[in-house]
Amino acid sequence: MPTVKQWSLGTVGVIDESGFVKAGTESVGVAPQWCGRLGKTQNCQVGVFLTGVTPAGTALLDARLFLPEEWIDDRQRRRKTRVPNGVTFQSKPQIAAEMIQRVRAGGKVRFDWITADELYGDSGALLDALEAMPQRYLVAVRKTTLVWTVDPATLPGSTPRSKRGKKRGSYRDAEVRSVQELAAALAPHDWHPLKLREGAKGPLVFEFAVLRVWAMRHNRPGPPLWLVFRRSLDKTPQVWYYVSNAAADTPWQEMAMVTGMRCRVEECFEDGKTHLGMADYETRCWDSWHHHMSLVALAHLYVTLTKRDLKRDVPDLTLDMALQLLRSAFARSELSEQEAIDLVEYHRRRNRIAHDSHRKTWLRKHKRIKPEVLL
Repeated sequence: MPTVKQWSLGTVGVIDESGFVKAGTESVGVAPQWCGRLGKTQNCQVGVFLTGVTPAGTALLDARLFLPEEWIDDRQRRRKTRVPNGVTFQSKPQIAAEMIQRVRAGGKVRFDWITADELYGDSGALLDALEAMPQRYLVAVRKTTLVWTVDPATLPGSTPRSKRGKKRGSYRDAEVRSVQELAAALAPHDWHPLKLREGAKGPLVFEFAVLRVWAMRHNRPGPPLWLVFRRSLDKTPQVWYYVSNAAADTPWQEMAMVTGMRCRVEECFEDGKTHLGMADYETRCWDSWHHHMSLVALAHLYVTLTKRDLKRDVPDLTLDMALQLLRSAFARSELSEQEAIDLVEYHRRRNRIAHDSHRKTWLRKHKRIKPEVLL
């Protein structure tokens, strides 16, 4: 069974969004909308971000402020916040497609994969755009997503027919099933464990299964896809669902590894907001918001490169530790270089002790799969 180090994914482009809570109504794009960080609707701004994830680290590649529909025709607020005349309403998946096209056109970054959450995975238009580029993707979808279990081109009358009296999304074609139904029909031997990475609290291991299916898109048969299931190891396991346009001979382990990339971006946002001032701005205008995010991206890249260089000698270096060393190098009077080094060593020791303790507890709890994932 391959381990995480044997599967190199290259550069994974991750589309994700982040909310910035605001108290007033004057900041560009502010409105009551879903704030993922709080897990509820809040008065906030929402930015859509494209992040490149590589084995060496992450980098913010592009950012775009989402402008809610209520802002589009409000000329007074647009003028006060300097929203360009050419900015029209775009859904978040539309913004995502535009950012991916822009980065690809720049010629500096080549994406081996694109991944995103359900909001983007449920957008048939975005998946159409990625396939047209062409760009390989693996994106999350909702459990109610419908797929064909056989090639619809081989069936007479391949357009699905809704059942009378049934809720929308129910079909009498036996070959059309929700991804949740397909997961429930899997046999125990269809699931295989794989370690995605070694986390702060021990191995991050999930069970995976894959099926070859055909998309149901725009209420019509779509292209062949991989359907990937990821299941937690809890007593009452949680299941996640993904679709991918990867080639038919793509190893399931490679697709499984891509499902773990979004957590790297969440860490990137957390580092940006905690250490780099990502959410600490007082600007209200369109150009000012994008300027601030560009500066945050540059600062994050600088710290990431510093961390990468130092990791050769200090493999367990974290971004917080790298920042401590940078502050020392910038000759802050309250923190000498030796004090910074001592502080880093202190945190390294504590992190190692905590990790080893969590890992032992995890291995005792999951003895069944320990041999399968080579832990």
